[in-house]
This record gives sequence, structure tokens and C-alpha cells, in this order.
Amino acid sequence: MLLNIIKAFCVGLCASIPLGPIAIMVVQKSLSKGVKSGFMTGLGASTADTVFAVVALFFLAIAQNLMEKYSAEILIGGGVVIAVIGVLLAVSNPFRKADQIDKVDKVSSKDYFQGLLMALSNPGAILIIFGLFASFGLDLSGYGLTETVIVILSLSLGGVLYWFGVSYSLSLFRKRFKMSTLLLINRIAGFAIAGIGVCLFGYGLYELLF
Repeated sequence: MLLNIIKAFCVGLCASIPLGPIAIMVVQKSLSKGVKSGFMTGLGASTADTVFAVVALFFLAIAQNLMEKYSAEILIGGGVVIAVIGVLLAVSNPFRKADQIDKVDKVSSKDYFQGLLMALSNPGAILIIFGLFASFGLDLSGYGLTETVIVILSLSLGGVLYWFGVSYSLSLFRKRFKMSTLLLINRIAGFAIAGIGVCLFGYGLYELLF
């Protein structure tokens, strides 16, 4: 039991590390709006990883069949969602209602749901969870509901702690940047996320047509 809890924690930690649209968004939120905004975005991503973990544990065969059958459609749909979120981030100004940069750092459910939606829309995220489950040899067969929930919460905790560390570390540097520089970073990060979405859309369209 303890070994599987440790394995699950490592899965949650490793699932959060790959550089992708979520990581870019957390960097953007942490630098432009502060640790609370960055952490809430990461928390949304960790929630999505927890959902994927539940799917991997109980519906792996069904999920794999669906992803193989509708891989192109999933890529296209996910690409559109990620691209739209990226463009919205790029054209937004997180400082427009703030007289001082310190006033921007606040908890917002919008940040959480942006992270959640983007993570759920990223087809690569669930594949990473599947791969990590296999790599760590995480097997919960024979476990009851209570033990399974504890292991899943351990996985979620790994992701939550990772994103808190990232957002907190980045927020320490935000006061060293001018507001114009942070706004530029906001633009670049948004368009980078949109670019990833466009690539996913293009690849999905190619798979669908050819």
C-alpha cells in the first residue's frame, strides 16, 4: 500500500513536468498575476490529471479504444480549444484593472477552469498518465475503494506540490520586471500556446484526411 502511494505521488509529479501548453500558461500567470494565479492554473491541471488517472484505473481499455478510433477528431477538437485559450491570453491585459502589480495577485476561479479545460483538451496528457502508470508498475487490483481513493489523492498531491513550487518560484521574479516586459511575456506565452493548438489541429486534420 505504502509503495503504491509513493508510486502514485511520483506519477503525479512526473505528469506535471513535461513542457507544454499548461506549463507555459502557469509561467505566464505566475509572472503576470502572481503565485495565486499560477497555482490555481496548475491546480486545474492537477485535477485533470486526477480524472485521467481514474480513467486509466477503471476504463483503460475503453479509453484506449476510443482514442485509437477517434484520435484525429480528438486532436482537432483539443487543438481548437488550446488555440482559442492561447489567443485569449495573448490579447488580454492582466494589468488593465490594477494600479499596482501587487493588486493583481488574487485567487480566481477563472484561472482554475482555464487550466482544467486546457489540460482536459490536451490529448497528450492522458497518454502521459497511461505511460507513467505502466512505467511505475502501478497496480491497484485487489484494492478496495478507500485504498484506491488514497492512492489517487496521492497522485493529485504530487501534481499540486509541483505546480505550487513552480508558481511560487516564478512569482519571486515578477517584481524585477517592468509591467511592459510582463505584458510582452504574456503576449509571447499566449501565442506560443495558440501555436501548439494550431499544430495539434493541423496534425489531426492531416490524420483525418490522409
